[in-house]
Amino acid sequence: MRNWWLLRHKPTNVTTLTRRNVYILPTGVGWLLAMTLLVLLIASINYQLNLGYLLTFLLTGCAVVGMVVSHETLRGLTLHLATPASVFLGQMATADVLLTNPGRRPRYAIGLALLGSAQWAYADVPRQGEARVQVRFQPAWRGLQTVPPLVAETRFPLGTFRVWTIWRPSMQVLVFPRPEDSPPPLPPGEPHAGRGMSGSARATDEFDGVRAWRQGDPMKWVVWKKFAKTGALVSRDAQQAQRFELWLDYARTGAAHPEARISRLTAWVLAADAQNMDWGLRLPGLSIAPGSGPAHRMRCLEALALC
Repeated sequence: MRNWWLLRHKPTNVTTLTRRNVYILPTGVGWLLAMTLLVLLIASINYQLNLGYLLTFLLTGCAVVGMVVSHETLRGLTLHLATPASVFLGQMATADVLLTNPGRRPRYAIGLALLGSAQWAYADVPRQGEARVQVRFQPAWRGLQTVPPLVAETRFPLGTFRVWTIWRPSMQVLVFPRPEDSPPPLPPGEPHAGRGMSGSARATDEFDGVRAWRQGDPMKWVVWKKFAKTGALVSRDAQQAQRFELWLDYARTGAAHPEARISRLTAWVLAADAQNMDWGLRLPGLSIAPGSGPAHRMRCLEALALC
């Protein structure tokens, strides 16, 4: 039944609330008020109490006005979902929703939450103004995922009626793999294609060989981890860097399970990026040439998320 109900709502990133997609039902307090009014009416009829009639009809009129105000508080709003930022598996993703009120009166106590969740985020929308509400959720797997269905509701002003709508966004969020908690050190560098090795160089030489820092060395060559431990200012060996290049290879991670390999590669990408290294990535059916910088890091993480 729930799936059938959701399929009635077309996925969209912008939705305007109208009479066709806004629903209203009494709350528990509303049903209690209705029972109270019924008892008051029966007592007034039985004992011919004019003041009882007055109180009963006055409270009934307030409840009816509250029902209309509740429905009009939600109807007419426009909800727009911004593009969610990419996150790593295990982190909380954020759905940033913009509420737009084209009417001439403010809208109060508008709540948004994931469908089936009890964690609500509330906002008041000024007249002919906007308000932002953030709803957080945790993706279940890596890759591209659609933002879960959202619910917007209000119980303003009396709390006797619940007015709500269901919204199925079509926006997707990119979820990077979870980095390995304690990954092994970065793999040794590989010789540049087409370059020979000197007699003293061996295939087991590490990519990040170091030497004493010299005036004019780029700051990205400084090995800050070694400086933090020993206080010695050292740099990566430029000649070593010319002979070798770092490749993060799916087939050489040393892990057995495919997801464990992806997790280790993700941790290596973050480690190489933190050390300002140039690195390449080899995945089944895909090879990304060595590079560095935020764009290269993002490209490698996207490839890991979608492989």
